This record gives sequence, C-alpha cells and structure tokens, in this order.
Amino acid sequence: MELDKIIQLDKMYYMNTFGDRVPVCFEYGKGINLWDTKGKMYYDFMAGIAVNALGHSHPSLVATIKEQAEKLIHCSNYYYIKQQALLAEKLAGISCAKRVFFANSGAEANEGAIKLAKLYYKKKGFEDKYEIITLKNSFHGRTLTTLAATGQEKYQKPFTPLTPGFKSVPIDDWSALKEAVNEKTCAIMLELIQGEGGVNPVDFDYVAAVRELCNELDILLIFDEIQTGMGRTGKMFAYEQYEVEPDIFTLAKALGGGIPIGAVCAGEKVADTFAPGEHGSTFGGNPLACAAALTVIDEIIKNKLYENAEKMGIYFVTKLNDLKNKYPFIIEIRGMGLMIGIELENGKAALVKEKCFENGYLIGNIGTNIIRMLPPLIVTKEDIDGMIETFDKVFGSLN
Repeated sequence: MELDKIIQLDKMYYMNTFGDRVPVCFEYGKGINLWDTKGKMYYDFMAGIAVNALGHSHPSLVATIKEQAEKLIHCSNYYYIKQQALLAEKLAGISCAKRVFFANSGAEANEGAIKLAKLYYKKKGFEDKYEIITLKNSFHGRTLTTLAATGQEKYQKPFTPLTPGFKSVPIDDWSALKEAVNEKTCAIMLELIQGEGGVNPVDFDYVAAVRELCNELDILLIFDEIQTGMGRTGKMFAYEQYEVEPDIFTLAKALGGGIPIGAVCAGEKVADTFAPGEHGSTFGGNPLACAAALTVIDEIIKNKLYENAEKMGIYFVTKLNDLKNKYPFIIEIRGMGLMIGIELENGKAALVKEKCFENGYLIGNIGTNIIRMLPPLIVTKEDIDGMIETFDKVFGSLN
C-alpha cells in the first residue's frame, strides 16, 4: 500500500491523538535498521521509545513468539500460567523484588504501584495516609491517576479534575520535598532519569537522602523504571546505579521487546499487600507476553547488553561532547548509558530531528530545545559514528 493511502486512511478513521506524524511507514526491521514502504533504510536511535532493546526482529525473540503463538497465546488468570510464574521468578531473582504483578503497559504498571502503596497503609489502619509526592516534569502515564502523578500541567489540564492526593516538587530540591511531606504522605515516586521531562537524571545524593527520609518517616519509595529499566542505563535497573533499593518499582517498554507488558515489582515490605480481588487484569501476564519477556531478559543477560549500553553510552557522549566544543549552541549533553539528551539554545530541536530523518536517522525531540536518543542496546561504535557524522552535517547547516 502506498504511503499516501496509509496517511489518508489514518486521517479518516484513527483518532487524531498524534497529530501530523513523521511522513513514513515502516515495512520491516532488522537490528538497528528499519525499511520504509519505498525501501529506504533508516537507523533507529529511538528503539520505539526505549522498547526495542534487542533491536528489530531479533531472531531469538521472533522464534519465541512463533513457538508460543503456535501453542497458547492467551488464557485467563483464573488458571495457573507457566510463563507468568517463570517470569515472576526471573524478575525476583535479578532484582530487589519479592513478588511481581503483570500488566500491559507502563501506565498500568504505575497505576498498580500507586494502588499498592495506598492499600498498604490503609490495611495498616492509616486511612488518611494516601498522598503521593512526585517530581515536576515527571511523566508516569496517561490514565487519569497516572496523569495526576505526572508533574506536567500541559498533560493534565484537559482532564481536570484529576485524581486527588498528588503533589509535585522541583527535581533535586530537598527543601521543597521536606516541606511537601506530611503525615498524609504514603509514597514518594521518582523517575531516576526523567524521560519525557527532558532526559534529566536525578542527583545521586538526593536519591540517597530520599531513601533515608522514607525510612525515617515510614514512607514507601517507588521508582518508575519504565524507560530506565532492562539495561538501558548500564545496569539492569537504574536503581543499581544509584545503589538505592525502592520498595516498589515498575517496568514496561523494553521488558517485552515490542510485545506489550508491564510489571509492578514489590519489595518484601509490601509484597503481600494485595489480596484476591483487589487488583487484576484480563490480558496481564498472558503466555505470549511473558514468554517474550523471558527471552528479552535472557538475551540481555547472556550477551551482557547492559555492559554494552554503558560502554556505548560513554563513547556516544564523548563524541557528542566533541560536537559541543565545535558548536556553541549545544548547551549540555546529559543522560546515562543509552538514554541521552542534547540541549540546544537555538530552539531548533524539531528541525534537527527532521533533517536527521531526511538523512536516514531516527531521533526524538522534547519541546523545542532537547534532542532525545534511546537506541537499541545492541548499538555499535559504527552505528554511533554514523549518527555523529549526521549530527555534524546537520549542526553545520544551522550555523
């Protein structure tokens, strides 16, 4: 089907939640590359927004999906599911979690984490301990409750009134956090690196101090690892970089390698909070999604892709800093591992994205000043060199 026809059908029948998309439709992918309907090849430095950790059409993942689909795609959670049990065991074995619940997305996982935190204190008899503090510029999802948790008014405004009980404070502002905490606070919820907020890593000392505060005041600490989890920062989970364990953390995106799945991962303190009937999902933890996630985890661990993320991230940032020295309109290079942001002073992030696209490289932008990159964990020095060459060409055209 021709691209013009695809665009026509989209504009006629699909709800216009994404506006005017990038004018391309991809037919197939392999590794870091995608090919469009006209056969043009692209380098994918967004990985489906941190989803395709193994790259596109990874042979082991494709084989697992085929094999599982031929056996059993879905069955009700009324019955025991082998792949679900194995995946829960696997995640508990490689993290600080004791028990896991599976959802279908990051927003669902965060919703589950919020419910778990509130229920924990309600069952302890603290009916008024229900408030959750998040950070400004955070992003936790698009359900009504995760929107309330999200510290960005532009996402919230169309849907007010939102779920009550949420406050947001500036990132790394210790006095603002201390002022926001009170006897009603049940949890503090953080992205260790804000993704949609501009690729903003939270300060290491701040995170350590938040953990101490939570311990002191009996407050739960929740880490939203939807984007940072599964090896992206150079460790399997970003909390390992910070050497701070949460009471609850959430996963999605890369966990299924492209198959929808989310996870609420609960530490020992809260692991036994949910009772039968207090939470659930029709599709969450289905055999196909769990089989895919098991393969993703196995491939990341077997091939030490978190180590590649760390090494390639350092290499990438070094090369980007060389460009920063060359082009004064580059303000800052920031991030961790293969979660990287470039802040520009000229308000031309969208133009840079467009020009990179024309040159066969897919990147993202946040607002007018920030370029975002989340390449697959399999990215090589040669791939990065090509991206740097393209940036050099594009940045040079802006002078």
